[in-house]
Amino acid sequence: MKINCLIVDDEKVSRKVVARYVELTNYLHLTKECETAEEALQILKEEDIDIIFLDIQMPGMSGMELLQTFDNAYEVILITGVDSYAVQAFENKATDYLVKPFDYNRFLKAVTRAKENIENFRSKSEKFTDLFFKSDSRMVRAEFSNIFYIEAMADYVVIVTENAKYIVHSTMKGIENRLPSSMFARVHRSYIVNMKKIEYMEDMAVHMRGKAIPIGASYKENYMERLNFL
Repeated sequence: MKINCLIVDDEKVSRKVVARYVELTNYLHLTKECETAEEALQILKEEDIDIIFLDIQMPGMSGMELLQTFDNAYEVILITGVDSYAVQAFENKATDYLVKPFDYNRFLKAVTRAKENIENFRSKSEKFTDLFFKSDSRMVRAEFSNIFYIEAMADYVVIVTENAKYIVHSTMKGIENRLPSSMFARVHRSYIVNMKKIEYMEDMAVHMRGKAIPIGASYKENYMERLNFL
């Protein structure tokens, strides 16, 4: 299992150190790096990220302010030059808190904790057969077997079932974490599909219910590995 990482730090030297540590860790993959929280927000809309290495003190929006916008969809390891933010970091559910300079062993301890959290979350989702979510003023229950696909729509997702469509306030990452990976696959930054509902594939798209859902280039390899070809 490869874990996708994003580095957000306005200091080039610090980014290089973290990038090197990511390279040394065989289960981590550095997807992107950037200098500001604003850039990070855009990247998170476009890329599938699991762990964010986030500097606290940056120009514009601070790392702590960015952390407060998340819905627990990511493992966030805060990085800073001072230790006075520790309490605030854990109050905002950061995974860990690294004070510069830190060595590889301390880095590895933090990412091991993040990896265990991700694995535990994914394992837990496999035990459920349904999903509860708020739509309008109601808590709706949907059986996984009745969900065809989920589509991103700005700050919301559309859950398409056999009989209805529901608009839910969530990120794609947030809902992906609650779906069993044995049944659902992210095929595009804007789509998660129920593998059991796919009718056929054509022109790098999966088809179901008369809809062609594109397979994104960055998701193609992982998706194709899960198919049982004759």
